[in-house]
Amino acid sequence: MTSPIGGISFPSAVTGLAGVTGTDATDAVARTPAAGDNGFASVLVSSLEELQAKQSTSDGLAVQAASGDLRDVHDYMIASNEARLATEMAVTIKNKAVEAFNEILRMPV
Repeated sequence: MTSPIGGISFPSAVTGLAGVTGTDATDAVARTPAAGDNGFASVLVSSLEELQAKQSTSDGLAVQAASGDLRDVHDYMIASNEARLATEMAVTIKNKAVEAFNEILRMPV
């Protein structure tokens, strides 16, 4: 299984490091293309849209189950569990990102 996240591209504001001395990666950063269709932001947006779609599907099936229009309860249970797991994963990733950010802030300069 491969990860859909490609290489991380630096935004254009970070590529202006020409005046910085003592770094070997300045040329590599300047040549890095801006985030395109495969950038981290687009992967993040598509993941959140997929999460929203799973939750909407689960909500729609819940309404059908409550009104008696749902033929197979298994569909609702599967959609509900998929939405729950996707939400838990998104919250866990967010918590880890905040934890990493806080750890970076505590680093001595």
